[in-house]
Amino acid sequence: MSLQDKVAVVTGAASGIGKEIARQFFADGARIAIADLNGEAARATAAEFDPDGLRAMGVQMDVTDEAQVDAGIDAVAEKFGGIDVLVSNAGIQIVAPIETFAFADWKKLLSIHLDGAFLTTRACLRHMYAQGRGGSVIYMGSVHSKEASKLKAPYVTAKHGLVGLAKVVAKEGAAHGVRSNVICPGFVRTPLVEKQIPEQAKELGISEDDVIHNVMLKDTVDGEFTTVDDVARTAVFLAGFPTNALTGQSVVVSHGWFMQ
Repeated sequence: MSLQDKVAVVTGAASGIGKEIARQFFADGARIAIADLNGEAARATAAEFDPDGLRAMGVQMDVTDEAQVDAGIDAVAEKFGGIDVLVSNAGIQIVAPIETFAFADWKKLLSIHLDGAFLTTRACLRHMYAQGRGGSVIYMGSVHSKEASKLKAPYVTAKHGLVGLAKVVAKEGAAHGVRSNVICPGFVRTPLVEKQIPEQAKELGISEDDVIHNVMLKDTVDGEFTTVDDVARTAVFLAGFPTNALTGQSVVVSHGWFMQ
């Protein structure tokens, strides 16, 4: 189950969950492409992992831009000799009640989460299929792939959609040895979540402490946030799993917030 010499693309990997996944993949022997909208940050992260640039590269990538995605994935495959793993992690969060939610914000969020997942998947599958050595596609879902919360209509919609996409990729990819799964974390205290705390406090008319303990963590078994390490360990496990026995599945990593 080692990732030694595998080639992995992680989107949104210059910070947060994506960066920790890339870090653990790199530590496990993979060659890593740090793909991020912020090209400078992507290159800096790659240099942090591998100053010589032999096993890590930064790629500026707007995952909603078809030409940019195709060119970026092709560049990774050319440098490292193929693509073995995709972690579709890039995402944003915008919170507001449905009746005031701006249509432009709805389209922006869905485009990053769903269009981005589709475009990066398509680009990577072309290489995985041509190589004939299989591969693993991992989507960053959420407990919101299973449950709903107030103020998050497009986010919940997008995260549910990723589960459907993963199932189709699992069925189509099986003949090529390509597996597809979804990681569904609970609340991870990244900048994305930190931003939500005051926003939800304002929208719900409660304190930030109440948001943390009575909204975000109230259904966990221990009142603890999920960590980036928790999520990255799960990604390593899914990326390295050797057979089609584990495909088309969603793995919830949430301190018991949601139990299947």
